[in-house]
Amino acid sequence: MNDYNRRFNDDSILARFYGKSSVFTDIPNPLFKEYNVKKGLRNEDGTGVRIGLTKVSDVIGYTKDEEGNVAPCEGELLYRGYSIYDLVKNRKGNFGYEETAFLLLFGYLPNRHTFEDFKHCLAQRYELPNDFLVGELLRNPTKNLMNGLMTATLTLYNYDENPDEVDVYETLLKGMNLIAKFPSIACYGYQAKIHEFYRHSLVIHYPRPEYSIAENILYMLRADGKFTDREANLLDALLVIHADHGGGNNSTFTTVVMGSTGTDLYSSICGSIGSLKGPKHGGANISVARMMEQVIADTDYSCDKDTLRSIVKRILDGDYYDHSGLVYGFGHAVYTLSDPRCELIRGLCRELAEEKNCVNKFLFYKAFEETVKEQVLERKGKVIPTNVDFYSGFAYDMLGIPSDLFTPLFAIARVTGWIAHNLENRLYDGKIMRPATKYVGEFQEFIPMEKR
Repeated sequence: MNDYNRRFNDDSILARFYGKSSVFTDIPNPLFKEYNVKKGLRNEDGTGVRIGLTKVSDVIGYTKDEEGNVAPCEGELLYRGYSIYDLVKNRKGNFGYEETAFLLLFGYLPNRHTFEDFKHCLAQRYELPNDFLVGELLRNPTKNLMNGLMTATLTLYNYDENPDEVDVYETLLKGMNLIAKFPSIACYGYQAKIHEFYRHSLVIHYPRPEYSIAENILYMLRADGKFTDREANLLDALLVIHADHGGGNNSTFTTVVMGSTGTDLYSSICGSIGSLKGPKHGGANISVARMMEQVIADTDYSCDKDTLRSIVKRILDGDYYDHSGLVYGFGHAVYTLSDPRCELIRGLCRELAEEKNCVNKFLFYKAFEETVKEQVLERKGKVIPTNVDFYSGFAYDMLGIPSDLFTPLFAIARVTGWIAHNLENRLYDGKIMRPATKYVGEFQEFIPMEKR
């Protein structure tokens, strides 16, 4: 290494720059109100700033009276106007996610003949390109599977004959390809990781065209490829529940913002994956799982009221787990009284817990949930909803799915919603998204370097 490189390889130099810089000082909070800036794109009443119109899905978490005051209500999630409760409860077999994907992409529920054709179109796209598995996934294992999913998504760009074609039909075709291939990419990425970094046996099962996406995920993850119908049914329901959540969630907003520039779908979806990875978004289920690991270790699944109250009190006081004062898996940006996704998952978990002979674990989660709500109501006088992340980790755990795959599974489900909103924006908006900011820094006179 020459002297120049050695000198500028020292991070302490950058630390010195950082310490002297005025760039990293705060922008005073009152300025945000003065210039009517919506922090986090949130209104003062906590509701989201409206940034578009959509017919894809709706998230209902509160009502507004004639004066515009927000009132809590039971949560509802609608896909193309259909209740998530109806979509989950009326699935046929383990192909509910495929039917949901059709609904989100095309706007209506298919009849049997149309649905069979759609499933065939997806199954024909399950297989990865010939050299992709070995050349791109097994030879380049990644420590974080979401980063691996981003890399693989961008790499698929190179296998597309017209990757920059962004008209609506071409975008739909590329989207179908991603929906079909994401399960294999995530499962193989996991197998490559545990083989490379933990020296586990490498298990590769090729996706079976007669299997649903949920069935294929379990098949590709397990060494023996076996699963029960109820296991596949729970995973299928989880995919349906995570398939979309309105146009305002961060990762969907990301793909719409990026897509509005006219960039290729692979880049837009890669941006959404990066967004979903964040612990405040899709990565929240990992935070719940890690918190509950410690709670379980300290209680051994005891449902004793006093024990649970003590632990929840310590969490809220910032005296337990990560000392953040946050109980992960509770509260939501939109839902006020209940999260419909959680209500559905809770019931499905109870059913599988009976098959797995782990009802005691389910009852522990339920007792912990009730204790948190009681404590928050006592302290703050408000009802908070249990959100989708609280039971989803427990569901994945019962299915034997490792925590490394919790957020990638979210992406496998949500890619359909991303594509549906991307297509909708191309069809009905078409303008590049370009919001504004207000400069509140000082104006400076330039000083030549020799005089600084």
